[in-house]
Amino acid sequence: MNDKRVICVLGPTAVGKSDVAVDICLRYGGQVISADSMQIYRGMDIGTAKLNAQEQRGIQHHLLDMVDPATKFTVAQWQKAADEVIERLHSQHVLPVVCGGTGLYIRSITDDLDFSTQPDTAAVREKWLDFAEKHGREALHRALELRDVDSANRLHPNDVKRVVRALEIAETSGKMMSTNYDWTPKSGRYQVLLIGLWMEREALYKRVDKRVDMMVEAGLFDEVRALRDQGITSAHTALQAIGYKEIDAYFDGACTAQAAIEAIKRNTRRFVKRQLSWFRRDPRVQWFERTDDGDFAAGENTRLWRIIEEFLEGKCEGTRE
Repeated sequence: MNDKRVICVLGPTAVGKSDVAVDICLRYGGQVISADSMQIYRGMDIGTAKLNAQEQRGIQHHLLDMVDPATKFTVAQWQKAADEVIERLHSQHVLPVVCGGTGLYIRSITDDLDFSTQPDTAAVREKWLDFAEKHGREALHRALELRDVDSANRLHPNDVKRVVRALEIAETSGKMMSTNYDWTPKSGRYQVLLIGLWMEREALYKRVDKRVDMMVEAGLFDEVRALRDQGITSAHTALQAIGYKEIDAYFDGACTAQAAIEAIKRNTRRFVKRQLSWFRRDPRVQWFERTDDGDFAAGENTRLWRIIEEFLEGKCEGTRE
């Protein structure tokens, strides 16, 4: 492995990213770096689909259980921690395999985004970008309406960049510091191979529904109750996550348990669509089809290993800008 090579396994929820990442590590001597904005929280295992020790199959996983659910954690902090792990793995001649569905985390690795340019506003900006990824453009636009109706009336919901900028201005006392931020790709720190996983939408939705049912059986309601007992509320990012906010609403008496479960399934399916839209915009991703039983479609497995081997041998240069 030369030129600081990194493999990123990305894609929507429930498509099977974690298993593929572990397979890659087992085959090429790697370790996994989680790129999931909710798996960084301790005590949030079931609803975030963290792999247990058996599912990790002996492969070390990094950036899990980093902070308590009441702690604020930013993409800038994640980027710094990920860089430290990647540098350490490279020094040990171990392949870093970044795996997750949080688009901004992945982009902070592939595009070398610098969140320190405006430290007073970077956290605000990243918060609203993450909000847009999780909840969609319409919800982002509604958030602006509550803070700056004139700007909301002027801006179309699809203009995410300017809506985020308006929210940032509203939240930082009118100082348009964000105009100094350069979003163009910068020289990459790593040679990155982007592996995207997808499957037919209806099949993926069925996997989502099944996964939610399994989470409920595994004790998701108890997990949310434990967070509430710790003093975690809807004001904390942890209880704003899909799977947690719906059950939190149930405990507040806003809906029945079954309605909460159906809401989790519905919101997860919507999130899957947004994840796919986010990742599909990046032409550098090499996509591989999965079937509804979690295997690769015909010929895709062979193509995956061939592309990875070519990347590691330097026959293709990945995504370095």
